[in-house]
Amino acid sequence: MGKRQARSKPAPKNKEKLDTTFRCPFCNHCDSVECTIFYKESLGEAKCYACSVSYSTNVTHLTHAIDIYSEWIDTCETANYHEDA
Repeated sequence: MGKRQARSKPAPKNKEKLDTTFRCPFCNHCDSVECTIFYKESLGEAKCYACSVSYSTNVTHLTHAIDIYSEWIDTCETANYHEDA
């Protein structure tokens, strides 16, 4: 009797890579904000190379660049909301 043919493994799914450069909320330049994460210091920084505005926050090992940028945008919106009220 013959052996059964072994099935080939399914092709691995490619993970979508998250962005690391973003649009600046102040000067509106595309891809001018770059986020860097320093895990040993638990510090994340977003900095615009066009207008030199920066934002820093505490991070964990689960934090990604998009999380730092989103937190920066939320902080800007909160500050703008309190100025209007």
